[in-house]
Amino acid sequence: MEITIKPLDVNITQLQNGITVVTEMIPHVKSFSLGFWFNVGSRLESPENNGISHFIEHMLFKGTKKRSARKISEEIEELGGYLNAFTSKEHTCFYGRGLSSHLEKTFEVLADMVSEPLFKSSDIKNESNVVIDELDDIEDNPEELIFDRFENIIFKGNKLELPIIGTKGNLKKFKKRDLDNFMKKHYTFDNLYIVASGLIQHKDVVKYAYKYLQKDLGKCEKTVLEPVTPHRQNLYINKETQQTHVIIGNTTEGYCSKRRVEISVLSNILGEGSSSRLFQNLREKNGIAYQINTFLNSFYDVSTFGVYFSTNDKTTEKALDIIRKEFVKIKSKKVTEKELNRSKEYIIGNMIMSMESTNNRMMRIGQSMIYYGKVRPMTETIRIIGNVTPKMIQELAHELLNESELVNVMLSAKNKLLKKAA
Repeated sequence: MEITIKPLDVNITQLQNGITVVTEMIPHVKSFSLGFWFNVGSRLESPENNGISHFIEHMLFKGTKKRSARKISEEIEELGGYLNAFTSKEHTCFYGRGLSSHLEKTFEVLADMVSEPLFKSSDIKNESNVVIDELDDIEDNPEELIFDRFENIIFKGNKLELPIIGTKGNLKKFKKRDLDNFMKKHYTFDNLYIVASGLIQHKDVVKYAYKYLQKDLGKCEKTVLEPVTPHRQNLYINKETQQTHVIIGNTTEGYCSKRRVEISVLSNILGEGSSSRLFQNLREKNGIAYQINTFLNSFYDVSTFGVYFSTNDKTTEKALDIIRKEFVKIKSKKVTEKELNRSKEYIIGNMIMSMESTNNRMMRIGQSMIYYGKVRPMTETIRIIGNVTPKMIQELAHELLNESELVNVMLSAKNKLLKKAA
């Protein structure tokens, strides 16, 4: 497997105030992606304020001392760009895209949002209703709901169990002082990574950081993450749905381990892509599941790995039987070199193709800085993938697909598999 990848044109500057600026120059594009990354998410919350990171993400779009919510949107969209944001369990990102000539305006607006939010009481009340609607949408979406409940049960006792969106009770009681206090603690200069990718100059981004982030956001207290001890308990969720939704999963290595990349190869062989074993057996051969895939959802020190599928009530048991047989098969017999190489090429090909988007490149750099403290070159990941052997896949399958350690979660109108727990 011979792949040549041009080294990234990346520059990193640690500003005197603690902000880390990371840029990647891509001379053949006409646009940029710019992200303000804060190393905070629901994992740093408590049951009492769960949901506050995600709620602050919403509220930063509601207006500043200089701009109304409408003006924030209009100033960027009238230039052909857009703003967006997301919150995960471990970080929050506010980002914008636009033509390179409009980088400074996008930077100014994002800087204004994160440093001078108003948090008006009327906006807090209105937006809490919006987020409660979002929460209700999750409750109505079986696929989203089952993953929330799966992480809630497998991480029980650890803050990773907390849902990103929070609870209705918390959303109804958040006040301006709660948001101000949480931002003062976590939205600090030394907890901020400014990442840009595209037709940009590093010196310009550094200049904008000093120019538009003059308010002292202070420093944060470093938080020691609680070690994760997986909680192995099956769960049944009673829900009136047409389909039965099932997750069979386990915990494994997080971003901090190179074995996570090796596990991604096992995941691909089992259930990623239409040539994978589970897709071919359940959907193509037996026609019993439209949705069937494996997943590897990662955090700093732990990941969840498993299988998700949905099917009708009558074929649930057959689907489960086929999946268990595939687990036994991949543990008892090594994968062939041909199948392994096909999986490697699929993963590497998708990685490289995703890098044709400045947004994907900015996201990759941001996550790399947060989890590794550096921009991890793609060649390093490709090297790890290339070194995976059939024996390693078999050993990983034995480790991760041990029936006695798998957590089963089912969402349906009828419990055909598990003792009802919720």
